[in-house]
Amino acid sequence: MRTPAIGIVGGGLGGLTLARVLHVHGIPATVYERDAAPDARTQGGMLDIHQHNGQVALRAAGLHEQFLRLVHPGGQAVRVLDRHGAAHLDEGDEGDGDRPEVNRGHLRRLLLDSLPEGTVRWGGRVTAARALGDGRHELTLADGGTATTDLLVGADGAWSRIRPLLSAAAPAYCGLSFVEATLRDADRRHPAQAALVGSGMLFALGPGKGFLAHRETDGSLHVYVALRLPEGRLAGADPGHRRPGEDPARSFLLDQFAGWAPELRALIADADGPLVPRAIHALPVGHRWDRVPGVTLLGDAAHLMSPFAGEGANLAMLDGAELGRALAAHPDDVETALATYERALFPRAEEAAQEAAANLEICFRDDAPHGLVDRFVAYAEAR
Repeated sequence: MRTPAIGIVGGGLGGLTLARVLHVHGIPATVYERDAAPDARTQGGMLDIHQHNGQVALRAAGLHEQFLRLVHPGGQAVRVLDRHGAAHLDEGDEGDGDRPEVNRGHLRRLLLDSLPEGTVRWGGRVTAARALGDGRHELTLADGGTATTDLLVGADGAWSRIRPLLSAAAPAYCGLSFVEATLRDADRRHPAQAALVGSGMLFALGPGKGFLAHRETDGSLHVYVALRLPEGRLAGADPGHRRPGEDPARSFLLDQFAGWAPELRALIADADGPLVPRAIHALPVGHRWDRVPGVTLLGDAAHLMSPFAGEGANLAMLDGAELGRALAAHPDDVETALATYERALFPRAEEAAQEAAANLEICFRDDAPHGLVDRFVAYAEAR
């Protein structure tokens, strides 16, 4: 029989995990990735890879041992502070946790290096997709080229070009915005902030706002300044807030955190480089679709949620692994493979999305940070 042409749109962790698991089972695929090269842009910060899903995927990909060599020692440490800088939880990393931290870029490189040359079509940005009938689809690429698939997988993130083939759902604003900031060479240049964050993750929370920060493997601090704001409010940071020598966004943020501990406000004031706004969006909890021949979704394209369950990358990788295994188990029946995959996908994604939505509310409620502390205590007791 003719080998089906499998097209995976998106070369993130989920799409690459799918390509790798297919390769392990001798099934070729093409990944269409918009970036021009593997190092065209930075890949984000640290990820905690969970034992029950992300690590399951890495085992299916035959890469778990290599993954363990990428783990950041001390990365599972966590501190939870209030707006005055008082610690309500301070846990070290004893090396026995089930959520080891790894740099996203290093993990992506591990997956890329495990694939045959030519699997990823760099600069292959997909601008449109249309059904041809009998489960086949045509992709239109930004360079004017086209490609035809027998199986099309949308692994192309929040604003997926493939999702409309299956669903009319669109991401909606969650009521929370992040501003990303970086403090480079923290131990030498920002020692007070480095000590505040510690070796792993910091949460400093108050009603409707707070800081989430973690230490990177290169010694920098990656900070997310979180604010409950109307959609678009960050884009309108008022130039009238400008202080001498400061940009309006930095002044706006410092004003939002007036009265907070100076060492926390310094995460904004002393940040290196630009401050990058990120509005948080999510698909509806329980998002699903009817079976459509020859196409499916994984990762954020299927179940975009806020980051407050820590499941986005983990679920994307598990989606990729489970879809790959389903296709390997039904090599002559793609539709049975897709139905099997989606039957398990929908409930696990819904459970994680419910947790993410609930945790967002808990983190920024009126008694913050006590809700998050209670969550961590309950999790530790359940282990």
